[in-house]
Amino acid sequence: MTLTHIIPSLRRSIADPVVVDRWPEFTAASPTDITVAGVSLVRLAEWCDTPCVHTAAAVIPGTHGRRSESDLASVLVTRVTAVQQRADGGLEAWLDAELDGCRPLVTEARIIGRCSTAHARAVVLQPSGTSLLAVELPSDLAGGDLLAIPCLGVTTLHDVRQRSGHQRLTDDRFDDGIDHNRDEHSSHCGL
Repeated sequence: MTLTHIIPSLRRSIADPVVVDRWPEFTAASPTDITVAGVSLVRLAEWCDTPCVHTAAAVIPGTHGRRSESDLASVLVTRVTAVQQRADGGLEAWLDAELDGCRPLVTEARIIGRCSTAHARAVVLQPSGTSLLAVELPSDLAGGDLLAIPCLGVTTLHDVRQRSGHQRLTDDRFDDGIDHNRDEHSSHCGL
């Protein structure tokens, strides 16, 4: 447990720490963004829309940041499209990306684009394929928020784009201002 987990108001001045062995080389966190090899993930989402992926050299596990000469790692940037309260007190969050086509390290997921000082709460990420992916995220998670999620190995945009087999949550209860029916063939970085 980190100091920012115990006292969330500290996130205004210091970032939640990242485990450097789980992110690509040269990853740095700020209170509102994560940069990988000098690329702001917030800016990447603005330029490319979501979901988007950034790939860089991986870090050798257990070395606290030493670059792998042969392996790559990726970071997925996805947008929360809706959030719903669960009966167990946790949250369920729908994403504009699928996670079953990559190897996400969801315990390292971070909100980017804004600073949250809310206490952490269990969040189940949807769509997540066949497995239940739960993570601790700030309890004020809302539709429109951006999440950065590191992934083992190379992840491509094709791996995380939503497939027609999944139903998007477009219920009137979740009017989040996001165009859920956008053209599937619109321009994206990495295509």
